[in-house]
Amino acid sequence: MGKATVALLRDKGHRVIGVDLKDAEIVADLGSVEGRAFLIAEAARLAPDGLDGVVAGAGVAMAPDEVVLCVNYFGAVATLEGLRPLLARSRSPRAVLIASTAAFLPYDEEVADKLLAGDQSAISAMAEGPQGTAYATSKNAVARWLRRAAISPEWAGAGILLNAIGPGRVRTAMIEPILATEEGRAALALATPLAVDRPYGEPQDIAEVIAFLLEVESSFLVGQVIYVDGGTDAIMRPGHV
Repeated sequence: MGKATVALLRDKGHRVIGVDLKDAEIVADLGSVEGRAFLIAEAARLAPDGLDGVVAGAGVAMAPDEVVLCVNYFGAVATLEGLRPLLARSRSPRAVLIASTAAFLPYDEEVADKLLAGDQSAISAMAEGPQGTAYATSKNAVARWLRRAAISPEWAGAGILLNAIGPGRVRTAMIEPILATEEGRAALALATPLAVDRPYGEPQDIAEVIAFLLEVESSFLVGQVIYVDGGTDAIMRPGHV
């Protein structure tokens, strides 16, 4: 999804500073405190006049719980908070978080609350809680963080619009191993039912909505999680408005 977004934005004429574990303008591990600090310092060096947009898109699933929480929550929050001063220099700053439909799957409430409080003990608490919920917990917590942060004086009050997208079943390297087996496909169908007549979304589907949120002129779209999921949210939460 990140690669597709970079390609689309560059096609539109934007200068993009990519961040990844390799082959990017900034090579950093957002699962570590040092990697997050390096990202912020390098972004300031490469864009001393500020940034018009930031996309916090790093995410892992098939990894140890500690890595999932560190990247998906602490890495995402540190990216957005750390780059906010550079956004503040723009005349029309926009920021986008990549959340997930996993945010409304079963999660560990205690761990999610610890994450929202910035409590590193969430990592050890995750190890003691229900197994297999780290990804959903990280995405639930980061989506809730966004809703709170977006309307704050530091974000909306400073003219910086912060929104999120919630991808559903999208064909990426993260889910390719799951799609490769009948058991995996059945599990995905249960967790991410689709209304559209497609087996999954494509990264380009996500990139187009991210680009919209980065380029939208309206200053009235704030704190929203837009589910780009083929109908999963509406199917699983028909009473949610």
